[in-house]
Amino acid sequence: MATVTRYASGSIDDVFAVIADPTTYPEWLVGARAIRAIDEGWPRPGTKFHHRVGLVGPITVDDHTESLEVDPPRHLALEARFRPFGRARVEFSLREMTPANGCTRTRIDMTELLVGPFAVANPVAMPAIAARNRASLNALVAYLNEPR
Repeated sequence: MATVTRYASGSIDDVFAVIADPTTYPEWLVGARAIRAIDEGWPRPGTKFHHRVGLVGPITVDDHTESLEVDPPRHLALEARFRPFGRARVEFSLREMTPANGCTRTRIDMTELLVGPFAVANPVAMPAIAARNRASLNALVAYLNEPR
């Protein structure tokens, strides 16, 4: 299991709003190219968003991600599909922190684990998954810091 942690300035509600909004994923999630559709009621468990993913060049795959668990604004668990390469359980866990200087920060833990037939590849895949998720959370923090 690969877990990556980053800290973002701002409230847990603001961070959760971005993580729970798939339309933001192409801005910060490595490999997310486009969001094609979002089920009504997202992120209620069982709902999906449909996406286009790709890691190298113009090659992309259309697939979907399903919400498994949601506890706003602290937790979101997803099953991401990226056929033909498999499925992964991705969890975002958030915790608001107020350091001594009084500036609110949110701790973001992103955990990912391959599931299904490709789960046997977890020991080999974890370094690459962790690197991708580090890059994604770095981009998420930068996205959260951009003025809107």
